[in-house]
Amino acid sequence: MNTLLAVIIGALTVYLAYTLYARRIDRHVIQSDPKRKTPAVLYMDGVDFMPTNRNILFGYHFKSIAAAGPIIGAIVAANLWGWFPAIVWLILGVSFLGWASDYSGIVISIRNEGNSLSAIAHRLVSPRTRTILFVFIFFYLLLVAGAFVGIMATVLESQPKTQLGVIVLTAMGLLLGQMLYRWRTGLVRATVLTVGLTLVAILGGGLTEDVFKAFSTGLNNLTGAPLVTYFDPTLANFKGAEAKIMPSLLFWALSISAFCYAGSVLPIWRMAQPVIYVGFWITALAMVLGLAGALVAPFAKPEVAQFVIPAFKGFNPQLGPAGIMPLWPMLFVTIACGAISGWHALFGAVGTARQIENEADMLPIGGGSMFAEFLLGLLALLAVSVGAKGAPVGAFATGLGGFISVWGIPLQYATSLAFAAFIVIVLVVTQLLFRVQRVTLSEWLGDVVPPCRNQHVASLICVALAILLMLTGTWVYLWQLFGGANQMMAALSLLLVTVWLASAGKNWMYAGLPAAFMWVTTCASILVTAYNLYTNVYQINMAAGRMIPVVGSGLMILVALLLVVAALYIGLDTWRAFQRYRHRPVQQPRPAAARA
Repeated sequence: MNTLLAVIIGALTVYLAYTLYARRIDRHVIQSDPKRKTPAVLYMDGVDFMPTNRNILFGYHFKSIAAAGPIIGAIVAANLWGWFPAIVWLILGVSFLGWASDYSGIVISIRNEGNSLSAIAHRLVSPRTRTILFVFIFFYLLLVAGAFVGIMATVLESQPKTQLGVIVLTAMGLLLGQMLYRWRTGLVRATVLTVGLTLVAILGGGLTEDVFKAFSTGLNNLTGAPLVTYFDPTLANFKGAEAKIMPSLLFWALSISAFCYAGSVLPIWRMAQPVIYVGFWITALAMVLGLAGALVAPFAKPEVAQFVIPAFKGFNPQLGPAGIMPLWPMLFVTIACGAISGWHALFGAVGTARQIENEADMLPIGGGSMFAEFLLGLLALLAVSVGAKGAPVGAFATGLGGFISVWGIPLQYATSLAFAAFIVIVLVVTQLLFRVQRVTLSEWLGDVVPPCRNQHVASLICVALAILLMLTGTWVYLWQLFGGANQMMAALSLLLVTVWLASAGKNWMYAGLPAAFMWVTTCASILVTAYNLYTNVYQINMAAGRMIPVVGSGLMILVALLLVVAALYIGLDTWRAFQRYRHRPVQQPRPAAARA
């Protein structure tokens, strides 16, 4: 296997699945209607509801759903099971599950006045389902937000050359919003200016590396000791490695939180949308150069084109001293975003659906963005399959840098662009996590705790909880549940779409079958994760007398079991609702005499 064949397979997957399957569902099942007014048009408020150009919104939605998942998941899966199971799940997942979940999340919101999935569940299923879904979504977003803040703070602290690019990206996003929506500057001219300056800052970050490094060193010298030290089960094979939070790490965590707070409360056009749009072009540039480089590498640079890791490594690789990782169900939650992801449907319903200007845009934006993320996941798989070493982020940057260097770009700059693309991918999504979490908290507790209706109060609560998770190190344990929780969110969204299709008298099979598969698979995966936490963390550290990891892993085992219980309740409620709508008698028109 080489990169040329893999890229051809990926391109054929996108073309065939989109043209032969996705378009058919859009035309015959959903029956999108360009003449029907969307919530963005009906309820335009300039904050959340904002009719947006299709080209801008595609970049916005793609960058909103593409985070660390498609990169890290594909790399971890290839290292555990081999490249063949990974590429098979990427292809089958995006073709039959992923695009359907993303597209349907947008559709169901647009056809229900722009409401969130929780609000729709209240109307279609039951009040209990709405409450459980609120709790599930809020804490799911909290664990991801806390983890992403920790990851990004660590990357920015350890890679000073990336810091200038992040600062300029934020400034250029704000400038782009002003140019497009206040100065009415043309899209092409505004894009070239803001993306160009951001790219210059990313590539020139090495010139300011010493300045930022000195700043971080000065902060750390204020105390001379870590602010927080905690046990990290992801290090040293769970044998007791410690992670430390220094003042400089806290500084970057607070800076990221301030960035996310602004993205949460400012009007969508002012910051969130334009920052993400600029980030999209940085990511797209790296992806296009990387995929095109992988396509021609067998002829131009053969040493970066041949797969060197095994095609298949086994059905049940060992995880730590006593853990297990059976191919089913764990492969299907390890590779999440490149195949299917709950975050996509959740964000599509709350964010993108409220900016769709025309129903004809639902499939190109919702389905098209998912297929683009599949290509990102495939690119990450190729990067590690050709032998790039190190942790997932480093392996991705090294492998992608090798593909980009095919075009004559010096490897140093090619790798810098690849690494910057990863940072941009994660950073711009993090602000959206807080925006969606703020909306969820307001809808969940707004009636009981009125201050939560205020966007500033709700956003500050979300930011404070995320910082708390990072400072205590609890997010390290929560992160181990991310894969199962994320895919469970995908299953629940598809279940809700299935009920809605049945209630509307439409063919529900394209959503119902993937929903059943993902629901069973993710329940099983969460139970496996709980077992691994017990054997790899709880038992080992109980024997060693380390109580912090014992308490942390014990709480996560409890959370895992609660997630399964919540999934069982929601599954039961949606099944009952589905049966109710499916067997509902069709109302026949009365004869003319009777009507008279």
